[in-house]
Amino acid sequence: MDDQTAKRLPPSAKLVLKVLEHEGALTQKDIIERTRLSQRTAREALERLQENDVVEKEMYIPDARQDLYSLTTSEE
Repeated sequence: MDDQTAKRLPPSAKLVLKVLEHEGALTQKDIIERTRLSQRTAREALERLQENDVVEKEMYIPDARQDLYSLTTSEE
């Protein structure tokens, strides 16, 4: 992620990003527990991170009702 993208992110998205960097892949429920953000704020932060190709979402195998969020792997 470049500096311009980072500057445009809201504080909630930056917090979610830091948690994912530190903890690895998490479900939205886990992100909410660790960040103490509201469900709506966490969802919006994750959407913003996905729009900027910083976070990717995949199905969470143990519970298909949830998604697993992780940092995108850049191939530079």
